[in-house]
Amino acid sequence: MTPASVSITNLPYWESGTRKIRFLYLVGENSFQLTKPSTNTEPVTPLFLGADLFSNTDVRSENRPRYHGKFAKKGLATKLTFASDFRFEGLRLPCSQNSLWFYCVHGVFRVAFELYSKQEQLSILESFQDLWKSHINDDQLNSAYNIRLQLDTKPPENSDQETLLGSNQFSSNVSVHNEDQSFSQDAVEDFKEVTLESTSGPEDYSSSVDHDYCFQIQAVAWKPFGLLAEKLYNIANKMKCKQSVDKTQGETILKLLYYVEFWIDGHVNEEKLTEMVMLLLQSHSHGYSIYSSVLLQAVASWLGQQFYEANGSVSHQVEGFKMRNIEHIKDLPPAEDLASELFPEAMRTLLIHWMGLSEDAATWKRLSEYPIVLLILEFANHNLITGVAHVLYSSLICR
Repeated sequence: MTPASVSITNLPYWESGTRKIRFLYLVGENSFQLTKPSTNTEPVTPLFLGADLFSNTDVRSENRPRYHGKFAKKGLATKLTFASDFRFEGLRLPCSQNSLWFYCVHGVFRVAFELYSKQEQLSILESFQDLWKSHINDDQLNSAYNIRLQLDTKPPENSDQETLLGSNQFSSNVSVHNEDQSFSQDAVEDFKEVTLESTSGPEDYSSSVDHDYCFQIQAVAWKPFGLLAEKLYNIANKMKCKQSVDKTQGETILKLLYYVEFWIDGHVNEEKLTEMVMLLLQSHSHGYSIYSSVLLQAVASWLGQQFYEANGSVSHQVEGFKMRNIEHIKDLPPAEDLASELFPEAMRTLLIHWMGLSEDAATWKRLSEYPIVLLILEFANHNLITGVAHVLYSSLICR
């Protein structure tokens, strides 16, 4: 990415006691400004940088995602994902995640009263109360926004600070970054998503490795399927940042992308879906405990539900068989043939592999144990055919 294609944004900050909290204005759902818009054609919400709110608190950086998620569920915080050509003075973002957490003014108060000392809470109350009153009826924030545009590309001048919030009464709380302004290294955003550092002016950013947000690929036309196109665009950017990819991981990702392409083209069928599901299961099935695997529990639950919902069609199949063979009910075919005729292949396949009776099993083993498979299928589907099943079922019910 060339320096000319990069937008370096210098966020203004709000002073509250010893804290300097950077902020911006969210305009609509995909743009922002550093100064308060003069017109209100779209919803305008002041948002405050989460990294600054959590600096100098007892919350460790690795625990901050949990806090952000908690506040996001309440509509008090949101993750802004910026287009790849945005950079922020004083902030380092890894190329894989060009995103920052921000809080609305209500969220600022919640963070303050949960994490700050009484003196800091008082400072927040004094400096934010008028802003809070003016936004008391704001809607809750979405959990995330995709930001593609900055509406005011020229940073606010010092002489215009009082216009940032549209009223002189707030001017003492609002400032813009000076070139020699630095922030505490303690304000490190979660998962190294954001790192605060000292800055020495915009000229440093053109060559900074920390701010190399990856090479820019051809811009996506944001028309139909905007979110899908944006996600694919972000994946392409992330791949350009990767130094190397494990061979197996690369093959898995490539096959998944092939599947996505088939789906986009409308060519997805059950065979392609099967390939993708098996690919995912096989790539994530190692090292899990058979007693506690969440993946196995989810697959088993889904499969059991499918089989339960198929009970009506199985019952219909069994009743038809009984009607056709009413004269020969005591002279039934072998267990394997009977199971194949009456029960879905998926049910039989599950039990056969579970009991070690696949095609590789010895013939004597299949012949001796297949009646057990048939018996389980009869019980599980509540459709009894054989005499053994009727006798055992009656015995169990009587007890």
